[in-house]
Amino acid sequence: MEKNTPLVSVCMPAYNAGEYIADTVKSISGQSYTNWELIIVNDGSTDDTAAILNQLTDTRIKVFHQENKGQCAAANWAFQLSNGELIKFMDADDLLSPNYIQNQVSAINGDDGVIAFAAWGRFYNNSLASFQLDDDFLKTSMKPAEWLIASMIGKQVMLQCALWLIPRKLLEASGLWNETLSLINDFEFFIRVLLCAHELRFTNDAILYYRSGLAQSLSATTSARGAESAYNSVDLGTQHLLNYEASDRVKKIAADCFQRLVYTFYPQHPVIVQKAELKVKELGGSSIAFPAGGYTKILASVLGWKATQYLKFIFKKRA
Repeated sequence: MEKNTPLVSVCMPAYNAGEYIADTVKSISGQSYTNWELIIVNDGSTDDTAAILNQLTDTRIKVFHQENKGQCAAANWAFQLSNGELIKFMDADDLLSPNYIQNQVSAINGDDGVIAFAAWGRFYNNSLASFQLDDDFLKTSMKPAEWLIASMIGKQVMLQCALWLIPRKLLEASGLWNETLSLINDFEFFIRVLLCAHELRFTNDAILYYRSGLAQSLSATTSARGAESAYNSVDLGTQHLLNYEASDRVKKIAADCFQRLVYTFYPQHPVIVQKAELKVKELGGSSIAFPAGGYTKILASVLGWKATQYLKFIFKKRA
């Protein structure tokens, strides 16, 4: 790998991102690091995404269009069209700080076995004034398995795609996105990819601005297909980690992941809930509490979490 200025390929699937994608592209164009290419695959958008992309004039930006095949298929095609020694996958609605890519390239320093990652925080309502850095995120350079385990004990791990800068050779070894998955597809993918590295290096001055609260985002999907994808992603991702270390602590982490699915999908998706509950039992059980606050917490303490979830489901359905 070219040590000082390797070509960085930003691979960006885009679906109905017309409201935000111009700002996202601007955050790439404004990077202090200039040896990059941006590969955008428009995944059958039905809004003005295609028209906006076709107006871009920077020769480092390459736009391709396909029928709607899903985020994973679009990301994989973008990778196949790319030429960079270092790869960043990125959603079409998030933003990067100006020195983001430079800091991550410097952290990798020509080592094909290192993945660089960044700090992150959320912003809402299209306003960076609402941005707040996530203080719970583990901002420490570590061996991949230890970082994953430390990040997953008693909490959910953040594996958002733009956090990571990945050597191409490592991606070729780990395999690309699983195109059967949609909801939380990054969980399976990044556990698999990260475990192929020999080190994760944190870059303190790189910040991901993660746009949140979008009703049509994948993470807001609660369809039967989305629930099935979430279960399969958790099943595959936890198995990757268990294959690396089949310890009691990892079994507990896996059980907690499945328990969160139970809390999330009860009572809408009973088949998924039943499968997840069986996994929790097989893995030795979970002790994580039902996530609730305010009136929901009070109601759950009186009626139990299942009755509370059922009532919320009924009220939402009638609304």
